[in-house]
Amino acid sequence: MHSPTLLILATILMGIMTMMLMAAWRFNRQIAGFGLWASSYFFGTLFCVSLLVRTATPEVWSVITAQSLLFLMAYLNLRGTRAYVGLPQSWPGYAALAALLLIAASAYFTAIQPDPGMRFALSSLMAGVIFLLCAKTVAKGKVQEYPARYLYAMACGCHGAFLLIRPWLFSLGKSGLFDAAQAIAVSQFVMVESIAAIVLMAFGIVMLANEQVTLELRAIAERDPLTGVFNRRSFLTLLDKSISHSDRMASPLSIMLIDLDHFKKINDTWGHKSGDEALRHFVAVAVPCIRNGDIIGRVGGEEFAILLPDTDITKAATVAERLRCEVAARPVKNEHGSITLTVSIGVTHYRKDEAPEVTLHRADNAMYTAKDKGRNQVEVTPDLNNTGQFEPPENAIESDQQGEACEAKSAVA
Repeated sequence: MHSPTLLILATILMGIMTMMLMAAWRFNRQIAGFGLWASSYFFGTLFCVSLLVRTATPEVWSVITAQSLLFLMAYLNLRGTRAYVGLPQSWPGYAALAALLLIAASAYFTAIQPDPGMRFALSSLMAGVIFLLCAKTVAKGKVQEYPARYLYAMACGCHGAFLLIRPWLFSLGKSGLFDAAQAIAVSQFVMVESIAAIVLMAFGIVMLANEQVTLELRAIAERDPLTGVFNRRSFLTLLDKSISHSDRMASPLSIMLIDLDHFKKINDTWGHKSGDEALRHFVAVAVPCIRNGDIIGRVGGEEFAILLPDTDITKAATVAERLRCEVAARPVKNEHGSITLTVSIGVTHYRKDEAPEVTLHRADNAMYTAKDKGRNQVEVTPDLNNTGQFEPPENAIESDQQGEACEAKSAVA
């Protein structure tokens, strides 16, 4: 198969991939970067067309058009990749400057000092670097969790690396770029690589879109839509896994159950919108109080639970007191003014070989004990010592002192 036929095939494939990506983007506009990727393929199609009609246009305009379209294809691909992974876009002025320099150099090596090899090397270098940047940008996270990202990164990286060595391939013949003995075979190989890259990158983009949709569906299934924390079902699943880890590693595991005090009064007085704001406000306060490895979930209307892996009950009580203090000191602010919010917290720890329901029930009892004692406090379940008698945690006095300091801070606020 000779090069013109391969170029026609590449143009047809690029056009098909453009229409496919445009149609997919039409129904998935929420996926960041998808529109930029589709636009990249559109300009890639125009680039192929410009190569097909290059003999019918003046050489300078043909070169400038082809170089501009190739740059737009690579640049929009990079912008789409950065948008997909949530990175801020760089100032477009840098891209415009790079494009102008490329066009000026191409025009110089066409009209003033003709050098097709130099033009070819410049465009290959520019596009190769950009596609390698795409690969580096998207290859983030664990391969098991984001396989589509690494598939797309591999396609971009291999294509970018090939673009960088492409000028060297064309210089294998004695006469350089247009050596008759070498150029035909090499150009066919280059076209085949370009066709493979077109298909693989388009397939990678579709897989990335599918990955994003899958992650969104998983978030819908696992997360509470109002607060963004785990829902009850997901929290119980994670509790089972944490218990298995605790048994296997012989490590402590503590659990907090939290109830927002007088939440019904907030709904009845200021409306359900204020109630929703109070729930989101609690999560915003709670997350900074715990570690990245801790797990928070909404297990009821105004009830939350927090898993504290590798944490004994003494440390868990300290965390709970700090959380109670922070919530009391930071009222909810909305159009109705400041709404005081307090919580009652029950703290317990997992005891080896007991069922998860038993652990949760014990934490639930502690939480209701805190409410019965007047709310806005932490209740820690007593632990069993070696004699079989209940013994209060060592930090009971310390927690009481922290509670008094917190109440004084709240009063001042």
